[in-house]
Amino acid sequence: MRVPKLATRSLTVAGATMLLAGAVAAVASAAPAADDRTGPAGPAARFTVSGDLRGVAAVSGSNAWAVGYAGSAADPKTLIVHWNGAAWKRVPSPSPGTGSYLDGVAALSARDAWAVGSYHAGNVSRTLILRWNGTAWKKAPGPSGVLSGVAVTSARSAWAVGDAGRYPDDRTLILRWNGTAWKKVPSPSPGSGDVLSGVAAISAGSAWAVGCTRCFSEVFKTLIERRNGQTWRRAHSLSPRPDATLAGVAAASGRSAWTFGCTASCNQTLIEKWNGTAWKKVPSPGRAGYVIAGMAAVSAVSAWAVGFTGAKAWVERWDGGVWKQVRVPATTGSSYLSGVAAVSARRAWAVGCTDYCTKTLALRWNGTAWT
Repeated sequence: MRVPKLATRSLTVAGATMLLAGAVAAVASAAPAADDRTGPAGPAARFTVSGDLRGVAAVSGSNAWAVGYAGSAADPKTLIVHWNGAAWKRVPSPSPGTGSYLDGVAALSARDAWAVGSYHAGNVSRTLILRWNGTAWKKAPGPSGVLSGVAVTSARSAWAVGDAGRYPDDRTLILRWNGTAWKKVPSPSPGSGDVLSGVAAISAGSAWAVGCTRCFSEVFKTLIERRNGQTWRRAHSLSPRPDATLAGVAAASGRSAWTFGCTASCNQTLIEKWNGTAWKKVPSPGRAGYVIAGMAAVSAVSAWAVGFTGAKAWVERWDGGVWKQVRVPATTGSSYLSGVAAVSARRAWAVGCTDYCTKTLALRWNGTAWT
């Protein structure tokens, strides 16, 4: 059984245990790119379209992107929406083939952002890489495979991770943007059926990628890889069980990072914190049946985790010592959160879907409450 990021929301509702490679990623891929310079937030216009938002990234209080798919999960088309400081607006995006969707987004500035996912070309899964040039989203060349997360540190340095798309004998996939083109780079793939679900980068030479190894078996295990200089190497993970996976990673600095996922066949949340020397397990938010789907790190003492339990969205906040649950607005029917981004302690966004993932869901933190 493939066990990438988190429990499939639609199947979770039906009581199944299948898992998907969705959401998160770039949302929690990097530290905030800009300070929040906006004043107190007023009420925002509601935004809902048919589809699902799976990742979000922000560069300021008035500039954020969210990505996912529009329409139904059976026939998805790429979906990209932009926050302009007052409202979310849909922006045209390429959908080059059948089953086009986006899982991750990373933003460097108002004129430079990346979004990644995949689409089908015949019977082959192809990576989907889109770039925002300040005017429009344009498709960039990419190899076969599936991309789940992206992180950017400069105009000449970005990372995208996923898998080769060769079920069940899969291999990890890492691509690097060198300022001109995306190039595949060697990455550890210790087992058969290996998948990377998220990536976070501090600089061109410092990055983390996480996922699972033997993801299609009943003994799937967490996988952490580190870029510390010129190569990617496997890092030690504290996962105590042979049925655990990591869904994503968020980094605030070289000495402060988080990785998150699940264990006990994804019945229990799993969180590890990097202290600059080693990964340490941290008591996880939520209880049995909770799923962590996204995380954002503002600083060593400020972070967000979002997800769902059953058919109900939840949000937790790290205050430097413990995770505490924060109230989220009630929605009609089911609600699921997949990604979160923050630019300061007063500005954050969380995205997902509602009504059994037939409609998008977008929430905003104004420093006091989620609306």
